[in-house]
Amino acid sequence: MGSTVSSAGDPAKAPEKKPAAASSGVLMAGGILALLAAAVYLLRTNPTSGLWAQGYDPTGHWQLSTLLAALPVVVLLGAMAGLRLKAHVAAVLGLAAALAVAIAVFQMPARLALTAAAYGAGYGIFPICWIILPVIFLYQLTVKTGRFEVLQQSLTNITDDGRLQLLLIAFAFGAFFEGAAGFGAPVAVCGAILIGLGFRPIQAAGLSLLANTAPVAFGSLGIPVLALHAVTGLDVMVLSKTVAVMMAPFSFLVPFWLVWAYAGFRAMLEVWPAILVTSVTFTGTLLFMGTFKGPWLVDITAATSAIIALVGFLRFWKPKRVLNARGEDVSGQSRLRFEHGAGGTFSAWLPWLVLGLVVFAWGIPQFSHWVDQKTSMRIAVTGLHNIVERVPPVVARPAAEPAIFNLNWLAATGTGTLLAAILAGFLMGLGPGTLARALAKTVFSIRFTVITIAAMMALGFVSRYCGLDATLGLAFARSGVLYPFFGTLIGWIGTATTGSDTSSNVLFGSLQQMTAQQIGVSPALMASANSVGGVMGKMIAAPSIVVASTATQSYGQEGTILRYVFLHSLALASLVGVFVYLMAYVAPFTSLVAK
Repeated sequence: MGSTVSSAGDPAKAPEKKPAAASSGVLMAGGILALLAAAVYLLRTNPTSGLWAQGYDPTGHWQLSTLLAALPVVVLLGAMAGLRLKAHVAAVLGLAAALAVAIAVFQMPARLALTAAAYGAGYGIFPICWIILPVIFLYQLTVKTGRFEVLQQSLTNITDDGRLQLLLIAFAFGAFFEGAAGFGAPVAVCGAILIGLGFRPIQAAGLSLLANTAPVAFGSLGIPVLALHAVTGLDVMVLSKTVAVMMAPFSFLVPFWLVWAYAGFRAMLEVWPAILVTSVTFTGTLLFMGTFKGPWLVDITAATSAIIALVGFLRFWKPKRVLNARGEDVSGQSRLRFEHGAGGTFSAWLPWLVLGLVVFAWGIPQFSHWVDQKTSMRIAVTGLHNIVERVPPVVARPAAEPAIFNLNWLAATGTGTLLAAILAGFLMGLGPGTLARALAKTVFSIRFTVITIAAMMALGFVSRYCGLDATLGLAFARSGVLYPFFGTLIGWIGTATTGSDTSSNVLFGSLQQMTAQQIGVSPALMASANSVGGVMGKMIAAPSIVVASTATQSYGQEGTILRYVFLHSLALASLVGVFVYLMAYVAPFTSLVAK
């Protein structure tokens, strides 16, 4: 079982290692480096002179201007969904289209467009990729030392019932992985564990995808919310509160929905007390953390609380009827248990406990604020900061767009995570040389992820500074009072096609903000709706389905997996849309929107 998890979860063993794919990766990386170099060159040879005001209808026909503004997104999504190109290739093509439209159609000076792209790419690398790298590094260390296999077996010892195993592993433990890593890790890890328990491959893949919904909005230490803040400029805490409130009813609902989809309504009712304990604990913690502490530790604390509550509850409560992973009644039968002792189990959990403690400490406001003040460098992006001007009707009065890169190298969550990974490595008995080699391997394994995120963020920043998002927002505002519902489905489509709630927020976050301002609803509401709607699109995203099929040894059956989860995804996304509509217009739901 350990080898299965390693193969499924190790990004270095994905198909991208083939020579052709590696060559494309080198070309993509070279393209981004060339972009950065071009931006620097143009800045040195073309000094900035005055403001550049955005224009939102360059062709004089709003329909045509809207179609051209949408072209980068169409290219990106079409390359991924239609041509089925790799995400990093599609992202670079979308970026190229954004630059072409910005410069040729919207008359944005080339130096401004390239500088905005370089700024976005830099933000993608730091802090976003800086968070992903150490988490994957830690995971690979646990696989290398065998701790992950012991952890997996300790989880299976807790209950014989397949419904409760699904609840504990796919939902609660998967939420922890989503909070710590995201980007496919929960589906890969939980899918592999479920296969080891005896779940059918397609079933394991589909259920892992369905479970990986509730935590996505705050996944990867809050990256989706942080990316939303980056492209909209809205307050992080306001976004965090609104997303938490919006997610709460669905975080409560998903565990019931998950077990119902797996075993049927009657079988779900047989274990409703355990589901209720899990739902209440997870949702209550999510609401508290998202409202008062920000997006960084929401999933980790909510998942940890749910795991502790469920495991504690199962010590005193058992279902009257026990179903195995195949749905067969095995009441009264015994099964094989793994004996590792308290020491072995604690040793397996130790790396993740270290991660949780260090990251939690890193997020304490007093500590993070002190470190940020002492070590951070806020760099105004030369040639872009306060040079682009947004104008009416998008804003009430002309306003310059700031561009400040915050290099908080020590206060960044990724730095704390890397420290936790290194500390955990030493506690697992690994030496400096082994850790260095493992880190180098991890850097190589996420090369395509870095390219994808850098290009996605570059595209988003070009759209923001050029005004493409504003043009689209003005067009979508024409849908009037129904926009809160359909705007939510935009997030669903964005995540379904890009494979990432973060990418969807980058692409459409500013659009949602602009449209909300035009129709008179809260910008924070619609920006958050993009993220929460996107959560429900995660399970039908092509990258997620490929990860699930690989982890469950059902590669090539992606169409079957898609059919398994599609109606669940659409139904949940529609329910989110209805809830957002109520929050926009209907009392007392309107009072739930954070101010």
